[in-house]
Amino acid sequence: MKEFVEGSHAIAEIIKAASPGVISAYPITPQTHIVEGLAQMVASGELKSQFVNVESEHSAASVVLGGSATGVRVYTATSSQGLFYMQEVVFNIAGMRLPVVMTCANRAISAPINIWNDQQDSISLRDSGWFQIYAEDNQEAVDFHLIAYRLAEDKRVMLPVMVCMDGFILTHGMETVDIPEQDKVNEFLPNYKPLYKLDPAHPISMGLLADPDYYMEARFAIQETMNESIGYLSEISREFNGVFGRDYKDLLVEEYHTKDAEKVIVAMGSVCGTIKEVVDEQRAKGKKAGCLRIISYRPFPYARVYEALKDVPRVAVLDKAVSLGAYAPVAVEIKAAFYGKKKGPKVISSFVAGLGGRDITLESIDEVFRRLTAKEVNSDFIDLKPELLKEEYGE
Repeated sequence: MKEFVEGSHAIAEIIKAASPGVISAYPITPQTHIVEGLAQMVASGELKSQFVNVESEHSAASVVLGGSATGVRVYTATSSQGLFYMQEVVFNIAGMRLPVVMTCANRAISAPINIWNDQQDSISLRDSGWFQIYAEDNQEAVDFHLIAYRLAEDKRVMLPVMVCMDGFILTHGMETVDIPEQDKVNEFLPNYKPLYKLDPAHPISMGLLADPDYYMEARFAIQETMNESIGYLSEISREFNGVFGRDYKDLLVEEYHTKDAEKVIVAMGSVCGTIKEVVDEQRAKGKKAGCLRIISYRPFPYARVYEALKDVPRVAVLDKAVSLGAYAPVAVEIKAAFYGKKKGPKVISSFVAGLGGRDITLESIDEVFRRLTAKEVNSDFIDLKPELLKEEYGE
């Protein structure tokens, strides 16, 4: 059923359809509307679930860890400092191979305090053992949550999934969204049947101490599962298309006019809509521009990136996060995709934009294409304000 709805409310609707048994979250902007909606559904009896009110994000993550460990489908959501506060538990959830699904409403990290959008929060936890899937619009954000449960609960996987959507831009943005009907959700997402769970009648232990004889193999197993799951994503995407009629291909990347492109911008999330608009304008002028959208940041689709960009002369990577003192995060992955390869772009330049919610305009994207010349640049900031830099650093 199509509705003109706020992104957060659309997410609440699809989580209700997924029927989690336990929901827990601590309110933090801009994810609050999601769990507010779910709390109202539980209170009204519309959703039969246990909504656990907690005093912090660390506790929220702990509650869904515990719920998942007892064999129940669970859900939580967070942003920014909240994600960092639950970081200890986030690593534990992955290490215990628990299929938790969480929404990260991407928001900038303090200090200075900022409640607006960039992708620093989720990207900073890229090594936690969670899948990270980035939505461009609210339809994708809705669909990706169903796909996330299917992936996380797949017996070959049993790992948590973080669905990342740009804070305010998507969470508070109004769009027409096709909310999947319950019977189709049930067809695609069957009831969760855990491989293992905490049960007094059949006692097991989870999260035990692993000494040097065991720890390394546990981490290796997660790494291997991540690598193998690139194929599972494609398989699940085909099944999703069969039920709902929306084709996300392999759920790894989206190629937009990359086949004959001479310049391509690589990015993640909602900014790709702006990039595509500029690509269309440039192509109308006879310029061969393109966009490569990264959907799965973890696991990172190195082979797909290589195939999409190997014949493109110049590539710009546009990050909405920064690794202070090093190359920007997505740019590092793109460069790694071509390390040691015989073919590849002559130039892979790295640009940083949109930090703290600064607008990335059509003009910003035009500037990236303009600066994508024969000279490679690394972590070059776009749309800096010289007058503010002058105040900070003087002449």
